[in-house]
Order: sequence, then C-alpha cells, then structure tokens
Amino acid sequence: MVNEIESESLKTRLTQGDDLLLVDVRTPEEVAQGAIPNATHIPMHLIPVRVAELPKDKDIVLYCRSGARSYHTCQYLAQQGYDKTINLRGGIIAWARHGYEIGEVAGL
Repeated sequence: MVNEIESESLKTRLTQGDDLLLVDVRTPEEVAQGAIPNATHIPMHLIPVRVAELPKDKDIVLYCRSGARSYHTCQYLAQQGYDKTINLRGGIIAWARHGYEIGEVAGL
C-alpha cells in the first residue's frame, strides 16, 4: 500500500512549512524543463545506491512526470523499511495543471 497526496494537499503542507523532503525521481532531461521548487533530484535508477541519503524519520514526498515511477519508487522504499514515503498523485503534470510554481531543482 502506497500513501498518496494530491497536489492541493502538498501545496498546503509546503506553504505551512511542514518538515518534509520532496524528491524528484525523473531524468535530468525532464528536470531541466522545470521542477517543484526546493525538490531534491535523485533519478529513479539511482535510488537504490543513494537510499542512505534519505531520512527515515520524516515524510518523503516523491514525484515524477505522471506519478507512475514515483509510485514504484515508494513501493521500493517501503521494502527497504521506509514507512513515511508519499507519492504525489498525478506527478508534476497535476501540480502544473493547478497552476502551482515550477522552478529549478536544488543541487543541479
């Protein structure tokens, strides 16, 4: 079972300053076209080798283009003992459709 969050709820949590980590699992080429502000970029295929960078004690919201790859990444992380992962339903497409800000990714 993967927990999911809608764009509106995520926007509210970010606005309120909730302590969560936003992770973009898309390719560098996709990220270059824009991302949710303050997201950390870890391409999906690198999650297994960079999993130690992810905290287990805070909510981690993962997203991709449409929500499919991030959903599978949440499933993988759950198998690794991460129980605070949340998939952004609809991905950055849904986020942009609501008119929310698209910016650059941290660490690029």
